[in-house]
Amino acid sequence: MTQIHPSAIVEPGAVIGEGCTVGPFAIIGPEVTLGRGVVVKSHAVVTGWTEVGDETVIFPFACVGEVPQDLKYRGERTRLIVGARCRIREGATLNTGTEGGGGLTQIGDDCLLMTGAHVGHDARLGDRVILANQAAIAGHCQIGDDVIVGGLSGVHQWVRVGRGAIIGAVTMVTNDVLPHGLVQGPRGDLDGLNLVGLKRRGVDRAEITALRAAYQMLAQGEGTFLDRARRLAEETDSTHVREMTDFILSASDRSFLTPK
Repeated sequence: MTQIHPSAIVEPGAVIGEGCTVGPFAIIGPEVTLGRGVVVKSHAVVTGWTEVGDETVIFPFACVGEVPQDLKYRGERTRLIVGARCRIREGATLNTGTEGGGGLTQIGDDCLLMTGAHVGHDARLGDRVILANQAAIAGHCQIGDDVIVGGLSGVHQWVRVGRGAIIGAVTMVTNDVLPHGLVQGPRGDLDGLNLVGLKRRGVDRAEITALRAAYQMLAQGEGTFLDRARRLAEETDSTHVREMTDFILSASDRSFLTPK
């Protein structure tokens, strides 16, 4: 059964799904939709035009669905969608989109946003993304599935982070990160592949070998970085390498972190 604490404020118009729990002093805004089994713990705020997927848990003092931190925002009606089974920990902040950025901020399924994490306006996070404590994703970023961002790290606006990449703690990322890349250092150096993540996800050994060879070619081959990526795209029969070359050759608003 749905449980709403007497001290919680659920504004008229909010849609509360079956089996939800809304804790003491929590606030649910009038345009919020909570899916089945969502838990909003004490003192959390869910506001704006926000949809929260089934079985997501929002911890105390998180603020989900507030307006963008963008001086160009003029009150336009924009959205936030949070997927199923996410964990939004204490003090995390998730903003709605802006009209100029498409009007939607979106979080995939099974994400973990740890204490103080921030997701800015119009950002898109894939499934199973982990943002460690105090990690910040700026506006318009695209974060692929299975990405991990270390604590106290920041991702610059418009940056794309490819699937399966890992960003170390206390790192500033200002350029696009290849799928399965390993980024670390204060200014975000691309320092190899996320081999541990590939193995944990059960990627075939032959695919990992192909990725390692592709990385070396991107680092040391002839021509420009884009020239090397084009040659790789023509020569490879690896699905993971093809994913990497497609990422490099697709449109981007930033340059790339390139292999040393």
